[in-house]
Amino acid sequence: MISVWGKFNPETANGKEMQKRGFLYKPNLDEHLLDWIGYPYSFYDAFNPEARKLFWSQIDKGLFSKGVDAWWMDASEPDLLPSPPTIAAQRAHLSPTAIGTGAEVLNGYALMNSDGVYSGQRASDSAEHPAAENQRVFILTRSGYAGEQRYSTVTWSGDITSTWTALTKQIPAALGMSISGLPYWTMDTGGYTMQQRFAAEPMKPADAEEWRELNVRWFELSTFTPLLRVHGELRSREMWTLGDESSPAYQAELKFDQLRYRMLPYIYSLAGAVTQHDATLMRPLVMDFAGDAKARELTDEYLFGPALLVAPITTYKARERQVYLPPAAQWYDFWTGKSVAAGEATAAAPYDAIPLFVRAGSIVPMGPDLQYVSEKTADPLTLYIYSGADADFTLYRDDGLTFGYEKGAFAEIPLHWNDRDRILTVGDRKGGYPDMPAEDHLRIVLVAPGHPSPASSSPALSASAVYAGKQLTIAVH
Repeated sequence: MISVWGKFNPETANGKEMQKRGFLYKPNLDEHLLDWIGYPYSFYDAFNPEARKLFWSQIDKGLFSKGVDAWWMDASEPDLLPSPPTIAAQRAHLSPTAIGTGAEVLNGYALMNSDGVYSGQRASDSAEHPAAENQRVFILTRSGYAGEQRYSTVTWSGDITSTWTALTKQIPAALGMSISGLPYWTMDTGGYTMQQRFAAEPMKPADAEEWRELNVRWFELSTFTPLLRVHGELRSREMWTLGDESSPAYQAELKFDQLRYRMLPYIYSLAGAVTQHDATLMRPLVMDFAGDAKARELTDEYLFGPALLVAPITTYKARERQVYLPPAAQWYDFWTGKSVAAGEATAAAPYDAIPLFVRAGSIVPMGPDLQYVSEKTADPLTLYIYSGADADFTLYRDDGLTFGYEKGAFAEIPLHWNDRDRILTVGDRKGGYPDMPAEDHLRIVLVAPGHPSPASSSPALSASAVYAGKQLTIAVH
């Protein structure tokens, strides 16, 4: 992935081509505006279909044909004026557009910009780019608009600050996007724009300790978002920059990083449900508990998929927090496997954990430890069953790389838990795709009152089986 802006220096070859065809916004050029590094600039008119085609052709020639295959569409507001711009000036400088005034269409710029890149890549001649034939589009865009989910986009929350306040605000921001029908959202984990006390070399000991904890808590939250990514200015954010391998900060982030990889069968199945069944990954509690007045009010807890309730820590030095578990059959503490009653409670939040609960009547599939996504298949596949109610989950798979799923090249495996009889039914596999694994080695972990089982890479098993695509019934004790 490489950062690509819709911004042009009119003195460059690409900029001259855009300007020659009248595709650059004129006010910036007429006023001889300079960007923060001292160059003249403007943005192309993404509302003009011919301008979008030219923009993609330049990306195609300079980047896609050379192997770059994912697009970080920064400044997609667009960033027309030196900081900080006003709304009125921004609208005035988005002029003229092909479909209306800047005041009418400003907010839709990111949508049209994403359309141009998505449509352009999908229409590219595969003979010229044989390695990219049928390859999925991926766009990370700093601004967004209704409908952008059609263009393989993930929106991030922009140049947020490295503060506890900004961390707190990310949760309702993400949930607002999700409930609006935009399922893929992310943020600069750790914050982008730093306070000077955190940028100082060396940092004061007290500031260094707060910096480490801020990054750890942010990483813990980000583990349960659609896309986990770390990014920011002035100071490196990799976990090994927070301390050596024995440090609490390193160990905490490593723990959550490893968990994220083990959770990929669950997360990718949620992604499959987004495409096939109009689901969303992050769910404000009101989506599942619409009749619960308390659930409607909460902005600092959410469900990640149907099973996991996440209660992030957004206060420095907090080692516990109040949580609300909506009425359900019961809940389980993810870290211990112990059953927890619904209602309000004080939950522990040590440095290396946040309150995380699983709804009774859930099936959570998890894979092995990984260093990267394609290192190996999810074998063995561990199915955590949280008893207390019947449960259903659809395990989704495809090749992970192409648009074959649009033509039916994907597989769904229905899972059903009969809580009364303690029987797991793995249904007939529906569909398939090239090079699909013929068998799954299943490990079953039952979590029940009086039988706690924390999630780990080496849990105590309740049952095991080999699944070859045909319905399988497994008694679990």
